[in-house]
This record gives sequence, structure tokens and C-alpha cells, in this order.
Amino acid sequence: MLRNNNGYFLLELLLSLSAMFLICLYFIPLLIDLRQQTIGLEKEKAARQLMFEELQGKLNDTVDYRNQSFSQNGIVYEIYWKDLEGSSLKEVCVSAMGKTGRPEVEKCGKLE
Repeated sequence: MLRNNNGYFLLELLLSLSAMFLICLYFIPLLIDLRQQTIGLEKEKAARQLMFEELQGKLNDTVDYRNQSFSQNGIVYEIYWKDLEGSSLKEVCVSAMGKTGRPEVEKCGKLE
């Protein structure tokens, strides 16, 4: 058994803390970027779902060609219809705006 066991050296403590700091310095920005990508994908998924529902509603003749907007979880979704150039077809677009006030996600689909 060791007789001279007085605990950790200061050098060992500093080395282990610096190793933990370097690991955190590498992984924290990756986690922040991953979270931002997740939020962006959630907005895009919701915009696609709204676009699909609007197109399905128009195919079933339950909605009109009118623009509307609503807020969900702090994100403002705007649904608007526009005419396609050179044809009589319509297109529905959904844009998602966060706190910045500019469209972050915009998805469009044609009514065929």
C-alpha cells in the first residue's frame, strides 16, 4: 500500500481542467449550431405542412384564394396565393418569420 498518498498534485488538477476546457471549447459551438439547424428544420417542416394543407383544402374546394397569417410558438406564418406567369394556374406560398421580421423559410407549391 502507498504510504505517501497526499492527494492530487496541482499539476494534475491543472492538466485535467485544461483538458476539460478544450473538450468543451470544441463541442459547445457544435451543439449550438446543431440546435439552430434543428429550429430551421422545424420551421421548414411546419411551412411544408401548411402548404400541403392549403393545397388539399383548395382541391376539396373548402378554402378560397385569400392571404392569411397566424402566429405559432413565436413564429409568424404567412400564407399567400399568387398567379403563375404565362398560365392560369395558381401557386401557394408559405413564409415563416421569426423575431428578425424577415422571411427565414419560404416554400411554394403549384395548384394543378
